Amino acid sequence: MKKQLISALIPAYNEEECLHELYKRVSNVLSKLEKYDYEILIINDGSKDKTLEILRDLNAKDDHVQYVNLARNYGKEIAMAAGFDYVKGDVVVILDADLQIPPEYIPEMLTYYEEGYDDVYGRRKSRNDESFFKRLGTKIYYKALQSLTRVDILKNTSDFRLLSRRAVDALKQYKEQRRYTKGLFALIGFNKKEFMYEPVKRFAGKSKWNYFNLFNLAIEGLTSFSTFPLRLSSFLGIIVAAVGFIYIVFLVLKTLLFGEPVRGYPTLLSIIIFLGGIQLLSLGVIGEYLGRIFDEVKNRPLYFVEKYSGDEK
Repeated sequence: MKKQLISALIPAYNEEECLHELYKRVSNVLSKLEKYDYEILIINDGSKDKTLEILRDLNAKDDHVQYVNLARNYGKEIAMAAGFDYVKGDVVVILDADLQIPPEYIPEMLTYYEEGYDDVYGRRKSRNDESFFKRLGTKIYYKALQSLTRVDILKNTSDFRLLSRRAVDALKQYKEQRRYTKGLFALIGFNKKEFMYEPVKRFAGKSKWNYFNLFNLAIEGLTSFSTFPLRLSSFLGIIVAAVGFIYIVFLVLKTLLFGEPVRGYPTLLSIIIFLGGIQLLSLGVIGEYLGRIFDEVKNRPLYFVEKYSGDEK
C-alpha cells in the first residue's frame, strides 16, 4: 500500500540560528514513522538574515526539505496561509521554527489522527514561565472572546497542531486579508482532539512577538469574529444621551422653579471632555471595522512568492 504523506509546515522569520537543529530534530522524528513518507515545508517570511541561504542548502542536501520564499515579510498569519496552499501532505503538522514546542510530540498526535480526528490541537500544561500580567491578560481576553462570539474559539491553544487534508482544504477557502487563524481553526469545525504539551525555551535567538504584536492579534480576533464592539458603542451612545437629557431637564426645572442661574463651568467642561472621549472611542471602533472592509473589498492577493523549491524538481 502507498504510504500517506505527512508534512511539517514551519513558518520562519530570521531563524538562521535554529534551522539546522530544527531540520535535524524534525527529520529524525518523521523518518522513523514507518507508515508515512514525509516532507518538511518551511515558509521563509521575508527573512533578513541567512535563513534563505540555509534553506537552499538543506533543500539541495535532502529532497524531503522544500521551502517557499515569500516576496517580503507578510507576518506569521499570512505565512501559514501560504503554507496551506503549498503543502502536499495527507496530514499536516504546524510547528514553530524556534523549537519551543518539541517536534517529538508528533507521534502522539498521529495516534489521534489515526483514530479519526481531523484537528489535533496542543494546549500548554502550564504558563508558569509567563508574567502574572500576561497570564491575567490572556485569561481575560479568551473569556471575553468566547462570550462575545458565536464560534467556540478554544482558549490557551497554540498554532501547534495536526490537521487532516480535508481540514487544510477547508482552511484554504478562507482568503481574508486580516487573518486570525486560531479562529479559523474553530470555524471549520471537524473532529477535534486536545493533547497537552510542555513548552521549552527557544533553542536560539529572540522571540519576534512582543506585547504590541500580541495586542494587535487580540484586536484581530475580536473584530474578525464579533460585532460586539460596534454594539457596545451604540449602547454607550444611548446611555450617555439618556443621562445627558435627564441632566438637561434637571437644570431647566431647577432654574424655572428656584430661579437659580446655571452654574458649573468645571462640570460643563468635564461633560464635554467625557462626551468627546466617548465619541472618539466609538469612531475608533467604527474605523477598525471600516478598515477591515477597506482591505477586503480591494481583493488583493494575500502574498507573492519569490520562489518555491518544488518547482525545480
